[in-house]
Amino acid sequence: MEYRSPHGRIVDFNKKPLIMGILNVTPDSFYAGSRVMGEVEHVARMMIDEGADILDIGGESTRPGAEAVPLEEELRRVIPAIKAIREFSEISISIDTYKSEVAEEAIKAGADIVNDISGFSFDPEIVDVVQKYKVPYILMHIKGTPRDMQVNPFYDDVVEEVMAYFREKIDYLRTRGIGQIILDPGIGFGKRFEDNIELLKNIDKFKSIDLPILVGHSRKSFIGWILGESEPEKRLYGTLGITAYLTLQGVDILRVHDVKANSDVIEVLRRLI
Repeated sequence: MEYRSPHGRIVDFNKKPLIMGILNVTPDSFYAGSRVMGEVEHVARMMIDEGADILDIGGESTRPGAEAVPLEEELRRVIPAIKAIREFSEISISIDTYKSEVAEEAIKAGADIVNDISGFSFDPEIVDVVQKYKVPYILMHIKGTPRDMQVNPFYDDVVEEVMAYFREKIDYLRTRGIGQIILDPGIGFGKRFEDNIELLKNIDKFKSIDLPILVGHSRKSFIGWILGESEPEKRLYGTLGITAYLTLQGVDILRVHDVKANSDVIEVLRRLI
């Protein structure tokens, strides 16, 4: 399976998992190592050299409790970053935004994929942009907003509820002629510890929808709960354990901070499976 961007760049899912490197042009993302204000070109080149297949550019932190960033500020952060990368690389770029205006300007600047944490709930007009430019769309599950999503989230059956959410959203997207959809169960977005674990343990069930699956697990708090590590800086090895597991489960895209370490794990496993 392949997805094609309006710029002609291809996301080839025959190679799996693909590595999506996290490049946050923000001052307040939950993991300090992903913040690259003023260092975009250097970090992007490093991630590409280390094996990234996609770079995910974000201008607004979506960590639990985060406040929204004004439109103009988000544009000021992400558009120069995308243009800078396009000066030296044809790597696929994903724009991590839920705002339709940011998505459109990012695509014009050279972005290939729209990564929307809200599943077009925060700004429904983002669907118009995806339809207009025919870009691949990452459909993520979230309960609430970044500001309040970790305030007592609850599910009777998290796997079935996320599956139902996907089916409803996919049906609508397909009525709009949008078929290049990637599913992200939204680890850590309005989920309790046990919900995150249940989603990962049952990640193979999402294959029944027959669309590529993305998981963003890197250095997140559920790994800290398992290891007893409150600081994201101490969660790399736990992240790599999840990466190995998801690789064996056939997940299509892994969204990570540490490209080289995760790439090494995946490469070793490719030689064994």
